[in-house]
Amino acid sequence: MAWGRAPWFGDPRFLGAVSAEALTEACLRALDYGHDLDTEEMQERFTPWFHALDMVSERSPVPESLAAMARLPRACGRYELAFALCDRADAVDRVMWTAVARANTWRAMGDLDQAAAAFEQALALDATNWSLYLDLADVRALQADFAAAVALVEQGLRHEPHEASLRAAGAAYRARLSGSSDDLRALIDLAPELANTSYRNLLIDYACAGPELPRRLVAKARRISKR
Repeated sequence: MAWGRAPWFGDPRFLGAVSAEALTEACLRALDYGHDLDTEEMQERFTPWFHALDMVSERSPVPESLAAMARLPRACGRYELAFALCDRADAVDRVMWTAVARANTWRAMGDLDQAAAAFEQALALDATNWSLYLDLADVRALQADFAAAVALVEQGLRHEPHEASLRAAGAAYRARLSGSSDDLRALIDLAPELANTSYRNLLIDYACAGPELPRRLVAKARRISKR
């Protein structure tokens, strides 16, 4: 973030020379700190960055880089800039990463229908990418369409049958849909393999809302969320 206050950061000579790849890396590093960026203060502090993104993306519209750049304005709530970067990338070449950037921006805005449509476009561009099936399944779960979520996870598992996050999501969504004790037990067993505790807890919440699950089993799963 300190770069934005440096006199050279907005200098036309710098913006005319820095590569899209280098600016993308700087954006990703800025996101590493874990701060809440969707505030007026942060938007003001990142204004020089937004200018840099606009200038460099216009000069060097590398689709993969622009899709990654979009993460910074999206985190800051500058959705129009995130979409503008996607539009600029698509004008050069339609790639999976740009569709994912669009999907995540729509999801951040709360428009799940548009997010799902964008993830479907990403899958059309990369139909063997297991993580895209999981992304779309998660959106369907947010829409309470657990049957669709289960079907998507199963498609993803055909491409990566040992992926823990897919297996856990499948167990959670089946438990939510049918009240399967076996699937809730499977999720409990897989929980230690999920590095993202927020996602783990979300899956547990879904699963524990399944119909007529044993109270003791639900309590056991809930205890994992408190760790």
